[in-house]
Amino acid sequence: MILLLGASGHVGQAFSRELLRRGYDFVPLTRKALDYSDFDRLFGYMRRTKPEFLINAAGYPGRPNVDACEAAREETLAANTLLPQTIARVCLMTNTAWGHVSSGSIYSGAKLVENGRTRIAQDLGAADFRRLQSTGVLRGFTERDAPNFSFRCTPCNFYSGAKALAEEVIREIGQSYIWRPGIPFSAREETRNFLWRIQQYPKVHDGIVSLSHVDEFARACLNLWERQAPFGTYNIANPGATTTAQAIGMIQRILRPERRFEFWRDDEEFYRYAARAPRSNCMLDVSKLQAAGVEMRPVEEALEDALRNWQPADTPLELVFR
Repeated sequence: MILLLGASGHVGQAFSRELLRRGYDFVPLTRKALDYSDFDRLFGYMRRTKPEFLINAAGYPGRPNVDACEAAREETLAANTLLPQTIARVCLMTNTAWGHVSSGSIYSGAKLVENGRTRIAQDLGAADFRRLQSTGVLRGFTERDAPNFSFRCTPCNFYSGAKALAEEVIREIGQSYIWRPGIPFSAREETRNFLWRIQQYPKVHDGIVSLSHVDEFARACLNLWERQAPFGTYNIANPGATTTAQAIGMIQRILRPERRFEFWRDDEEFYRYAARAPRSNCMLDVSKLQAAGVEMRPVEEALEDALRNWQPADTPLELVFR
C-alpha cells in the first residue's frame, strides 16, 4: 500500500490519477481525515497500516499566490518545513521509503557559460533569456547547486525560503527522494495551473519559467521509485525553459482567446503595483533524471499538447487573482 499525503491538492490529485492508472493500492489521505502534522498520530497510523511507500504532496503554496505566504508565515513554515521534518522522522522510525514534493523555486536565474567559465546570472531577464536561448550558453541549475533563492541567499520570498529549509532538514534522513518540480501546468482549467493563471491576470509579468506538466511529474516521480533509482534529490521538469510571453504566444495561437494580453513594462513596475514578494524565475537542469532513465517531453511539446487538448471547467472557476 502507498500512502499519499496532500491528496486533495493540485499535485496530490495528479498522483492519485497516476496511482489509479497503474493499479496501485493506495490511501489518499487529507488533513481532515488525519492530522498528519501530529507526530504521534502519523506514527501510530504508519505502524498500523505499514505502507510500502509514502508520498508527501502536502504543503502551503499560498492563495491566491506566494504573496499570501508573506502574511501567513506561521502556516507556511508549518506546512512546508516542519511537516516534511515530521514525516522524515516517522519514516525513519518505521523504515518506510518516501518521496517529498519540493520546488524548483529555490533558484533564481540560470547559469551562463562565457569563455569557458560559468557564472550565475540571477538577474537574467526574459528578454536576455530569449536572446541567449538559441546560443547554447545557458544552463539550468543542477541538484548539486546550492539554492540561490532561500533564507540563506536573500532576497527571496517566504514560500521559497521554507521549501529550501525543508530540503536542508530532511536531506540526510532515511530513504527518501526530494522531487523538485518547475511551475506546474496541465490541460485542465484549474486555479493552480500556470496556463490558466496567466490568462486571468489583468497584466502579465514576463519571466523565465521552468515548467512541469503535473501528470508527467507524477509519472516521473513514480518511475524513479519503480526503477529503484538511488534516493536523493531530482529536478523533475520538462526539459528546456520558456518565458511567460512565449507561453502567452502559444495560448493566443492555439486557444485564440478574445482578450488582449498586456505586460508589465519591467520588473520595477511589476513589483511596484502587482507583487509583494520577490518571484523565482529560473531554469532547471534535468540531466540527473534523464541519466536515471526517466524521460519527459520537451517543454514546448508538452505545452502545445496541453493547449490543444484544453479542458475548460464544467462550471466557472473562482477567480483567485486580485
